Amino acid sequence: MMLYPPVAELVDKIGSRYQLVNLVARRARVISAEAEENQISLDRKPVSSAIDEVYTGKLSIAKEKND
Repeated sequence: MMLYPPVAELVDKIGSRYQLVNLVARRARVISAEAEENQISLDRKPVSSAIDEVYTGKLSIAKEKND
C-alpha cells in the first residue's frame, strides 16, 4: 500500500520524524477542538487535514532567531 503523501517528503519539509509527528498531532487537536467548539461535522479526520497542511506548506515549524 502506497501512502500519499510520502512520509519521506513530509519529513524533508519539517526536519525530523519527531517534529513531524509532534506538529501534526498538535494541529489535529486544534482542528478537532475548533470543530467541536463550533459544532461542525468534519468530512475528514483531523490528522489527515493536518498532514495535508504540512504537505502543501500551509503548516510548518517557525525558525527561532538567536540574537
